[in-house]
Order: sequence, then C-alpha cells, then structure tokens
Amino acid sequence: MQKPKVIVICGPTASGKTELSITLAKKINGEIISADSMQIYTDMNIGTAKPTKEEMQGIKHYLIDFLKPNKRYSVADYKKSAKSAIKEILKKGKTPIVVGGTGLYIDSLIYEIEYPEIKYDPDYRKKLEDEIQENGLETLYQKAQKIDPKAIEKISPNDKKRIMRILEIYKATGKSKTEQEILSRKKEVEFDYKVYAINWERQTLYERINKRVDQMIDQGLIQEVQKILSKYEEFPTAMQGLGYKEVVTYLNHECTKEEMIEKIKMETRRYAKRQMTWFRKNKQTIWLEGKEGVQNNINIILEGIN
Repeated sequence: MQKPKVIVICGPTASGKTELSITLAKKINGEIISADSMQIYTDMNIGTAKPTKEEMQGIKHYLIDFLKPNKRYSVADYKKSAKSAIKEILKKGKTPIVVGGTGLYIDSLIYEIEYPEIKYDPDYRKKLEDEIQENGLETLYQKAQKIDPKAIEKISPNDKKRIMRILEIYKATGKSKTEQEILSRKKEVEFDYKVYAINWERQTLYERINKRVDQMIDQGLIQEVQKILSKYEEFPTAMQGLGYKEVVTYLNHECTKEEMIEKIKMETRRYAKRQMTWFRKNKQTIWLEGKEGVQNNINIILEGIN
C-alpha cells in the first residue's frame, strides 16, 4: 500500500526555507509543520525569525508559538506532535510540508527515531550545573565525548543544553543517545518523506546571515529579550538559544553592543555550518540551489513528488 507523501524542506538558517515553503504550500494546497526548536516558544519572535501573519499568507502553520520559554520540550514531544499534525493535514486532503533547520526534529520523523522519555532528574541537573560553575562547560563536553563520540561530533562545545542531554540520557538509560537511535531506527517509517534542502555558496549564505542579524537588531531584538527577562521569574531555558544569550550578555554589561552583534553573527555562521554538515549526512536529501530562485526550486519539488 502506498504511503502518504510528506514534503520536508530543511537547510541552514537564513537559506530561504520560509519563503519557499509558503509559496509551495499555496501552489499544492499544503499546510506547514515547523521543525524549528526555537520557534515553538511564545514571546520569542524576532530572534527566532518566526514568520509573521503577513508572511504566512493565510497558510496554516503547526508547532509555532505555543510554548512558554521556561517550559521543557523534548524531541520525543516534537515527534509525537508533528506526526499528529501530519495526520490532521492528510485528513483534510492537504499536503503536509515539514519546514525547519533543527536536524534532530527532522531525523526523528524521516528515520522514525524513538527518543526515550527521560524523566527529569533535578538533582542530577543541579550536579551538572555545579560542575559547569566549578570547572567550566569544557569538562562536561569531554565527558559527553567519551560516552557518545558520534553524537558529540554534531554538537558545539558551547551547546550546554545538548551536552547535558547526552549525559542525562546515559545516566537514565545506561545507553548512549547514538545507541538508542540505532535501536529505534529498526521501526518502519510511516510516511513517504520527500526531503529537500536549500544550498548556498558559503560566502553568500554568510552575507545573508549577517544581513538578517542586522535586521533583527533593527526590529527590536534587544527589547524583545528585555521583555522576556522581566516577564518570567526564573531565567527561561530558551534564553540559552542563539542570539538570545548574546543579548543577555550585553544587558549584563559584559560586552559592548558592537561586540554582541559580531558575536551573534559569528555564532550563527558556525551554526549554519553545523546544519549543513548534518543535512549532508541524510542520504535521501535532494539539494536545491538557493541562487536558482524560488520558482525554479518549486518546479524541481513538483517534479519529484508527482
């Protein structure tokens, strides 16, 4: 029996996923499911490049703007919600389009990876936090490297959240994150995922990133961070996200505004490089050239799905 088709559009930050996906959705009667681990949060609009109502052009979006920044949300949570959204869209007779740059979210769907539900252990979390305070994040990074060298390849030495996740999974299950993934990939994939990624020549992509960061500052990123900090009593976990933590550093008078902007640009370029490495490992990905333009790339997708 033929499996229902689900289109996936992925790629690095600032590559043009939003414009391509919305134009495609209008063309094929589609609805969009976000695969972005930061756009899930309310109050965080500018720094996550969340599409505005105008940009959405009437296309329904799922898994955007629904969770407070101080709440936890796992890959397992995402997979469950995304599959539910896919089924809802198919029931309407429309085409689901999964769009985003969070590799873990996309892999959880296209490879049917089951991430274990790890019960939050506040004592172990505090122990890890204390260790960071005492010895720095580098110590935990090295521990995670010994436990799961394959997973750590895809993670920045500054990515506190994901480094701690590797350690927490191992503590709770006795298996590494990679071992869990290998075991879970034996399950049959439920849908026929057609995966596309947008590619740009590196220098052009970096220029697009730099321009986007400047736009975010002009649009009020600093004020957005100030509002979030004043709204929540506890420091929201989501504020560790790219762009937000740099603004917090600036607001704490630990750097100048110019240094903050340059730091965001540099870290975003590094993140984009890691995203490209991640998506290139997905063998089923069909690469689209950003410079060829939206219409040309839509034609390629239409040829691939018909």
